[in-house]
Amino acid sequence: MSYSVAVRALCEFTAKVGDLDLRFTPSPSAQEGIVGHRTVASRRSPHYQNEVALEGEYQQLKVRGRADGYDPDSQRLEEVKTYRGDLDAQPANHRQLHWAQVKVYGWLMCQKLGLTEIDLALVYFDIVGEGETLLSQRFQAHALEAFFNQQCALFLDWARREMDHREARDRAAQNLGFPHADFRPGQRVLAESVYKAVSTGRCLMAQAPTGIGKTIGTIFPLLKALAPQQLDKVFFLTAKTPGRKLALDAAQVLFTRNPDLHVRVLELVARDKACEHLDKACHGESCPLAKGFYDRLPAARSAAAKLRLLDQRNLREVALAHNVCPYYLSQEMARWADLVVADYNYYFDFGAMLFGLAQLNQWRAAVLVDEAHNLVERARGMYSASLDQYRLKTLRDEAPEALKKSLQRLNREWNALHKAQVAPYQAYDARPDKMLSALSLCASAMGDYFNDHPDALAGDLQAFYFDALQFAKVAELFNEHFIFDITKRSLGGKRSSSTLCLRNVVPAEFIRPRLTAARSSVLFSATLSPRHYYADLLGLPADTAWVDVASPFKAEQLRVRIVDEISTRFVHRETSVGPIVELIAQQFAQQPGNYLAFFSSFDYLQQVAQRLAEQHPHIPLWQQSRGMAEAERQGFLDQFTEHSQGVGFAVLGGAFGEGIDLPGARLIGAFIATLGLPQLNPVNEQMKRRMAAIFGSGYDYTYLYPGLQKVVQAAGRVIRSQQDQGVVMLIDDRFGEARVRPLLPSWWAISS
Repeated sequence: MSYSVAVRALCEFTAKVGDLDLRFTPSPSAQEGIVGHRTVASRRSPHYQNEVALEGEYQQLKVRGRADGYDPDSQRLEEVKTYRGDLDAQPANHRQLHWAQVKVYGWLMCQKLGLTEIDLALVYFDIVGEGETLLSQRFQAHALEAFFNQQCALFLDWARREMDHREARDRAAQNLGFPHADFRPGQRVLAESVYKAVSTGRCLMAQAPTGIGKTIGTIFPLLKALAPQQLDKVFFLTAKTPGRKLALDAAQVLFTRNPDLHVRVLELVARDKACEHLDKACHGESCPLAKGFYDRLPAARSAAAKLRLLDQRNLREVALAHNVCPYYLSQEMARWADLVVADYNYYFDFGAMLFGLAQLNQWRAAVLVDEAHNLVERARGMYSASLDQYRLKTLRDEAPEALKKSLQRLNREWNALHKAQVAPYQAYDARPDKMLSALSLCASAMGDYFNDHPDALAGDLQAFYFDALQFAKVAELFNEHFIFDITKRSLGGKRSSSTLCLRNVVPAEFIRPRLTAARSSVLFSATLSPRHYYADLLGLPADTAWVDVASPFKAEQLRVRIVDEISTRFVHRETSVGPIVELIAQQFAQQPGNYLAFFSSFDYLQQVAQRLAEQHPHIPLWQQSRGMAEAERQGFLDQFTEHSQGVGFAVLGGAFGEGIDLPGARLIGAFIATLGLPQLNPVNEQMKRRMAAIFGSGYDYTYLYPGLQKVVQAAGRVIRSQQDQGVVMLIDDRFGEARVRPLLPSWWAISS
């Protein structure tokens, strides 16, 4: 058995030493880097070779990669690095890593061409001044071979352990037994569909009812497929923390029932949740866990690799035992874990780490997208950007003298945009090119300033710089799938300010390549209907498989009633409060227990809750509030016990509308006083027009489908097992409309 490693990955493993140093420097964007490499190549001889594929072996190790360029006339191999700012400020350990890479490439080239010596060069290209700094040295082939062998030997001990781990992992996974006595109804169909999808290399959309065990029903078949499909990784991607917890709990159940299962499970969490010193910067002069990080990393990595479950708590223990940063240890272990549980953004965002690692290392990965109905809105957010002029005006007054001119120019172009606008809100078909040109110059000036004044990297100035970079990046992608709009607001008198927004409407062109890059991508949820809506917006390929798992629940378990004598439309809201209160009180008197009541807004929720408290003070109630912290959300849920009685008031589409599990007597019913339709406002109306132009169903794509998805998710909190009984009241006459009824679950027996 051989082990394959990329040159970059090999050198990052063997040649990184010293401190972790993440002091921000305005480095070139990916596009600027590409342009820089092309510029360097254009200056070389006609025989210059770009992107030279190289590979070599050392015992069981296969090393592969692409050298940036080779000039056969001068026998010089080049590694090109783009930069901006002061090259003399580059840390020594960065330079050491760059030399290691070019020396490994140098030996592979000598071996390929039969050379006895070769010139190796580090070419540092300044993207601002377009000047080159060339560091060149002639090496004998035998010296490069010795260096190559040394790096490989350093890595090989780890590689052999990884090969042993892989062999044990695959053997145990093939013999993996389902962790429960039997599959729940519908769960086997789901698991078999996932296994078939990865076996045929297709994407799968799986609509499966809440409560059948989708998490274990998707993870289990992919672990069984590790060996036959030669999978390197499984990524379990979630929209929210509860989904991550369910995946980790499922892994723990698998370990408990299968003690020989050698699978490393890693949880990735946000930096602010993993950081031990939020008041310190990420470099050795500030944070003790960054000082000497790479010197202590090998021991920490080896210790972490011995654990099967690397959740946040276990990984933190390992990190602190070895005096390294927990967050960056988790980033390192993403390379060596088999099942990675993480937020969507780790795979789908612009600079998504997991996707980047998968591409760099050519991993054969399978992707599970949990509660995939959330991916539409999350993806739109990832590929959108906004800028607030009021922040710019504040910065302009306080900015360093070196930046004032470029900030003023940007503000002038910004004013020119919105001064011609009569309405407070206006959408435009084209990008604001003059303003974008001023923004680019401003961002460049800020980048240069930060290079010269790293101490200025803090607060509002840095935040605006990052927003500007994001805006410029999104603007490069602008097409018919985006909306550019300006929202004006008065500052008093004749003064006004505005917010510019580039809104992604259809993220398909960005999500599709991420889905198809994997061996198989499985998107699963209780609400993926109508199928074409999610397929269109997420860019699923034409051969995507579909399974709609039949509900294991019987209609008599859930009484669903449409209360069509009440309208929850905004114009009827005030008159609806009294009837809704009486409906809740009557149901509670008839069947005391725990209920959830969902509303379209906090204001509506508070009106009904206040009236219920006044008129029926004997009914316990508790309310969701704006911006609840995690502990407060848990406190809300803790009030639903097996023996409690009361009504919890929540906003539809919020933290309690999905992803929570309140089985048995913890929840026996739900009142849903809204269709969940997104707010009627100029932005959504503009999106409706764009959706109509692209798909021909503007209202349905913008309002109806997203709204009903939230309703079905919320109703799914009531029946969680085949023993549960409950009631759902859909409060609004529109629930009975012909175009709405087919979007509700087919197993529901609905009465009016």
